[in-house]
Amino acid sequence: MSSATVRQDSPALALYVHMPWCVRKCPYCDFNSHQLKSARPDGAYIDLLLRDFDSQWPMVAGRRIETVFFGGGTPSLFAPDEFARLLRALRQRIAFADDAEITLEANPGTIERGSFAGYRDAGINRVSLGAQSFAPLALERLGRIHDPDDTHRAVAELRAAGIRNFNLDLMYALPDQTLEEAIFDVRTACSLEPTHLSYYQLTLEPGTVFHARPPPLPDDETAWQIQSECQALLAAAGYRQYEVSAYARAGFECRHNLNYWLFGDYLGLGAGAHGKLTMEMPAKIARTVMPKQPREYQEHMLRAGKAGAGERHFIAVADLPFEFMLNALRLNQGFTRQCFESRTGLAVEIFDAPMGESLRRGLVRRTDVGWEPTDLGRRFLNDLQSAFLA
Repeated sequence: MSSATVRQDSPALALYVHMPWCVRKCPYCDFNSHQLKSARPDGAYIDLLLRDFDSQWPMVAGRRIETVFFGGGTPSLFAPDEFARLLRALRQRIAFADDAEITLEANPGTIERGSFAGYRDAGINRVSLGAQSFAPLALERLGRIHDPDDTHRAVAELRAAGIRNFNLDLMYALPDQTLEEAIFDVRTACSLEPTHLSYYQLTLEPGTVFHARPPPLPDDETAWQIQSECQALLAAAGYRQYEVSAYARAGFECRHNLNYWLFGDYLGLGAGAHGKLTMEMPAKIARTVMPKQPREYQEHMLRAGKAGAGERHFIAVADLPFEFMLNALRLNQGFTRQCFESRTGLAVEIFDAPMGESLRRGLVRRTDVGWEPTDLGRRFLNDLQSAFLA
């Protein structure tokens, strides 16, 4: 297994690595995360991730990693030297782009992470910091174990470590949140000058504590007012909205997430990780998923001769337009004809009917090179996307 030869015609490849443990499960969280029963995750998980990669390597041989995203859970519970070991071993197996974007999700509190200088030395060059709010009461109600001062200190440490490219996660329409409180959160976040902000509405997802016992949330009118006014504040501060919940300074859009939204390929490693790989278009675009529970994942990866790539299914050709639109229509700039055809292997004429209807309803508009959602389309995105169901 070698990273020496890269196929020149191979499409970009992203790598998602799931690290499923956290100190405490937040009541709104529906991600595949599991409460840690010891001080630190077992370093043996890194060995499983490498075994996982080796089992999937035949599907990506000759390709090059453009972006890496360590998500969770709380990946920063792992020590910096574990990331250094993993990234070093991966680079021995597959080529990395010289300018590969390598993102680590981290919580602000030092109890949940090592030093950012250590992560930088390990190869991390972008951090996504889970601030969520700057109001102590809101953080308490959200089940967070950091306070606003932790976020300020974490940002200062990021800068001291030379990691300038960082995202702040921020939520709105929190329990009992007022417009003034939401504006305070956004202004405080902007004052820390992140290169990127993920700003999204708290939703009550099935299977969460908040879904079973709903907290008092702002009504729809208040939530819409918060969204509108805070989006205006973000724009005035130089953060351009480029996706439903993503705002960035010019040139700092998250390349890893853009690959998702433009129906690019990504390899998923770790418990519950999802992947999407193109083997032959249009008939062989596969989605993969690994066992969700860490113990099941471990047993799966250690089973002699049975590693494989977890569950795999191929997307039906008839479903490809919807699968593509489910992602690409999240982007303010929409997509190009060339992107659709190169990522699906289909001609754009296949969606003439639903696109024509969406144009008539004012949900999309034509651009010089493709299509983009209108303001109305972004507001009623589910309706727009569902128009392309097979």
